[in-house]
Amino acid sequence: MQSYLFLCMNLCKYLHRSHIISEISRNSGNLSLIDHFDRKILRHVQRNNQLTSTQLSDIVGLSPTSIQRRLNKLRSSKTIEADIAVVSPAAVGRPLTMLVAVELARERSDIIDRFKRAVRDRIEVMSAYYVTGETDFMLIVSAKDMPDYEAFTRDFFYNNADIKGFKTTVVMDRIKASFSLPL
Repeated sequence: MQSYLFLCMNLCKYLHRSHIISEISRNSGNLSLIDHFDRKILRHVQRNNQLTSTQLSDIVGLSPTSIQRRLNKLRSSKTIEADIAVVSPAAVGRPLTMLVAVELARERSDIIDRFKRAVRDRIEVMSAYYVTGETDFMLIVSAKDMPDYEAFTRDFFYNNADIKGFKTTVVMDRIKASFSLPL
């Protein structure tokens, strides 16, 4: 058994060093191999998903067909979760952004799951994170103005008996908006 483990460890080291495999990730229960070409493709499409297969082929060094096949694989395995655009809040009339720390009244799985569902249903909530520490959730909330945010808090927080409290921090200036990961 030990010799088998030793062999597997050395094989993985060799594959990693030779850049055949640069990362093994688990996506939706399936094992997915991401090599250095996939990593290079991801590095570029997460900054600009409008690049064509031909443009990516010039950057990555693969054929456009191979690029398209790899992009399809990355999308179907949920390595690429979504193709989105970063929209200017001011341009669409929602210039206020708030960071909201939410503390639930009780730590029970049914309450946590119910709150997660409620968050997913609210378009004002741009992002949400279930966190450790003094609060249970951190939300990023968009609003037209303070009366709009107040209406949201009354409807979403004050009318929810599962919420013990919340603290709001108003964003003065958005310095960076990105979902890009360092690859």
